[in-house]
Amino acid sequence: MMNRGTMKQLLLLTDGCSNTGESPVDMAHFARRHGITVNVIGIIEENGSESGLDEVEAIARAGGGESRIVQAASLSETVVNVTRQAMTGTIYSIINEELRGILNKESSIESLPPKTRSEIAQKVEDISEESALELLVLTDMSASMKQKLPAVKEALYDLSVTMQSRIGPSSFSLWIFPGKYSAAEERIGWTNQAGKLAESFPHLVSGGITPTGPAMRQALSSFLEMDVYDEKSI
Repeated sequence: MMNRGTMKQLLLLTDGCSNTGESPVDMAHFARRHGITVNVIGIIEENGSESGLDEVEAIARAGGGESRIVQAASLSETVVNVTRQAMTGTIYSIINEELRGILNKESSIESLPPKTRSEIAQKVEDISEESALELLVLTDMSASMKQKLPAVKEALYDLSVTMQSRIGPSSFSLWIFPGKYSAAEERIGWTNQAGKLAESFPHLVSGGITPTGPAMRQALSSFLEMDVYDEKSI
């Protein structure tokens, strides 16, 4: 029914609003136009305020992805869940679009009989497991993230374990921001060895600025310059 191409995701991990450069919401729109889903997880301290993280939802909405605001202790489970939910969400949106083309503009999965919906749900799960995945993790390394980095590393380890259990091929890349000499810095180029995500995670933190928009632009360039599996994005 649908082309099982490569699902492309950018996962942004941050603890605050961007404070320099272009709008990350605009960059999320740009990513979505190029078939890349943008997911965002905002990390707060225990009993911390969620103020300043309003743009988390806005970025994810513009990028067609998932957003969550969590404490560091819940980060690991959230990273895995958001990645999986974004994959199934992408598939559901494609199926809904095809249904509207086949039936009528008002058709959607929710309008189908329960038995049919159940069959589609199982099919979506299968496609999610079998499709190729390109996942770029972009993590905030500004000074305020210093105490949260152990949780980020643990989350990336758990994510790598989960992704290695998938049937379909997976490829990963890790970027941090701000970079030493630019808005962002690639720490791990595209690899199918998910374990490198956590093994290579840096311990150093950068300065206090948070150039989220420019960092997204730089990271997205690695999607646009190469097709890891030489397949069309779904």
